[in-house]
Amino acid sequence: MTDAFEAIVEDTELPRRLKDRVLETIEGRDGVTESQAEEIAAAVEAQYLDTRVDPLDPVGTVSAQSIGEPGTQMTMNTFHYAGVAEMDVTQGLPRLIELVDARKTPDTPVMNVFLEDEYAEERERAHEVVWKLEATKILALGDISTNVADMVVRIDLNEDTLQERWPRVDNTTEIAGEIAETIEGSLGVKVTQEGTVLEFGPSEPSYRELLQLVEQLRDIVFKGIEDVSRVVIRREEMDDGHEEFVLYTEGSAFKKALNIEGVDASRTTCNNIHEVHKTLGIEAAREAIIDETMTTLEEQGLGDVNIRHLMLVADIMTNDGTIESIGRHGISGNKDSVLARAAFEVTVNHLLDAAIYGEADDLDGVIENVIVGKPVRLGTGDVNLRMGAGKGD
Repeated sequence: MTDAFEAIVEDTELPRRLKDRVLETIEGRDGVTESQAEEIAAAVEAQYLDTRVDPLDPVGTVSAQSIGEPGTQMTMNTFHYAGVAEMDVTQGLPRLIELVDARKTPDTPVMNVFLEDEYAEERERAHEVVWKLEATKILALGDISTNVADMVVRIDLNEDTLQERWPRVDNTTEIAGEIAETIEGSLGVKVTQEGTVLEFGPSEPSYRELLQLVEQLRDIVFKGIEDVSRVVIRREEMDDGHEEFVLYTEGSAFKKALNIEGVDASRTTCNNIHEVHKTLGIEAAREAIIDETMTTLEEQGLGDVNIRHLMLVADIMTNDGTIESIGRHGISGNKDSVLARAAFEVTVNHLLDAAIYGEADDLDGVIENVIVGKPVRLGTGDVNLRMGAGKGD
């Protein structure tokens, strides 16, 4: 029967992905006859053909209107992110503008880090990943004091904090030694250690140098990723009903995060589309643009925008293998049509450059035809009727 079902599905005009899903659905149900399978396949095919875009349909203009009109109802605020207290992320219209402008870094870069195996189930193991992600600086590890008389900076490390952030190392003196080595390598000074107390100073007595050493000391990252300033851990229910720990970060370093032991690289996400591109490639960046844009609209109650419009925008932004913005420095500014470029921004500059270089405009697009008052070659505007002298009666 499976071969008969496969032949029925293969006989349709559906794309491969839909054929596989229809076949999987039919085979997953008991008692389906060949005639019922034919009805199912025919119904899916009819719906697929009915939802395809008509020839010469102005999909770009429709997509622009479908995204732009709901965009007028979006807020300009920054909201709490995913219900996590004290963590904000840009949403609404500013986030939508960030995405279509293809900003190099978002105003509020974040990562949703999912964990594997025991790291997702046990809080202690999850915290090990937290400390590998979150940038640990000296103020989190102990107290700093300066002795101006002796020209010495003293650090009193907190043993409980050291054990918490280096759970795999039992000896706090050993951890303090690692911290001392990091300070020596970063500041170029000699550090003396007594247990968990560290002392160092400038090579020559100088109050200014002493203060500079303290300022530089505060910027050193002793553990974690420098770009990740904070990590929030939450226990959440997954789609299949089980609960696991999920990490939310302020700041992003996607590639480094995926290399950390215990991080589930297949589910971890980042809201910086350029980091996704560099780490996973252009197809992943395209998916990220679609997901981030759809999520932004859904958070504003505008989730009824058809995802195909967003897919078209993402396709245009990524079709040459890089991420281009939709603006005068990206897609709109690189159009072949002089009039289309001039209609967007810096009109005079475009027209002058075109005149200097002798550019010609073939009037193929919507904008340039509207400007010169010609019918747009879309829809019925691209249909030419001719009357011929027939040889009929």
